[in-house]
Amino acid sequence: MQIIKSIQNRIYEIRGERVMLDFDLAILYEVETKVLNQAVKRNIKRFPDDFMFQLTSAEFESIKFQTEAINQGVSSQIVIKDQPNLKSQFVTSSWGGTRKLPYAFTEQGVAMLSGVVNSDKAINMNIAIMRAFVDVRKILLKQSNINEQLTEIKERIGEHDVQLNELYDAMENLIDEKIAQIKWNDRERIGFKIKE
Repeated sequence: MQIIKSIQNRIYEIRGERVMLDFDLAILYEVETKVLNQAVKRNIKRFPDDFMFQLTSAEFESIKFQTEAINQGVSSQIVIKDQPNLKSQFVTSSWGGTRKLPYAFTEQGVAMLSGVVNSDKAINMNIAIMRAFVDVRKILLKQSNINEQLTEIKERIGEHDVQLNELYDAMENLIDEKIAQIKWNDRERIGFKIKE
């Protein structure tokens, strides 16, 4: 379960797609980013634009900013330091020093990688990544469902607020009428008073 959480933290939303970046995939597959990208280039026909695309500078900066904000300054470099046998040509320190912009792989692109990077580690990691994508999709569906429910509740509350306000107004009118009646009955009478 911990590995799925780790993978979910590496899934980004870019251009309306949930993607993983090449250097994150390389870390998970325990290969160099360069090796991963070379394997993709040798099999480029398997990776159309809806499976893989290269980030723009603005997109990459946005991801760096979001990730650093989430991790409060902890970047992927720490992961690389924990695994000293891995080197990434993209992440050198705090997301800086990139030689070229990373590639983003959609869920289909990651699935296609399983046929390109063919090691036991890559196969096992691909299974975990697919599970993480499914979990993210479930979370988003639940969130969408919750948002719909909240909207419905707000609409109902709005209707109830109108009805409650009308009820409160009617109650205030009744109370005002009762108070007026009591005042009328308790008024000092004028005219002849009969003692009994």
